[in-house]
Amino acid sequence: MEPPVAELNRLLELSSDRSRPPELWQRVLTCSAWHLSVHDPQQRLVGFVRATSDQALNANLWDLLTDPEDPARDEVLLALVQAALGRLRRELAGCSVSLSAPPEALAALEHCGFLVDPGGIRAMGLELEGPGR
Repeated sequence: MEPPVAELNRLLELSSDRSRPPELWQRVLTCSAWHLSVHDPQQRLVGFVRATSDQALNANLWDLLTDPEDPARDEVLLALVQAALGRLRRELAGCSVSLSAPPEALAALEHCGFLVDPGGIRAMGLELEGPGR
């Protein structure tokens, strides 16, 4: 079940990111291999991550989002990372895994074995915007 776009956008905005139009969310969710969500006891979305892969060598985790106001934020981050990596190990063993993550996720990622800038390699990203944005 896909989380409501309004809830996904709420997490993006709480993370100081821009919201996305529903059509874009639909496209990225359709193109994803899977996604994971965490809800609090009131059923409010407090965590999200999605995965894409070429089904051979590479897997990518995207939109690692958590609610900064959630008192269990660190635990939610760790649960999302552990669950995502566990699923990747089962379904796509041998793939290299990359992700873009907010600074607050570093402890959870390092706990799960990620290395920050291994061997001095740094990733960069470029956001391409269409006309009128």
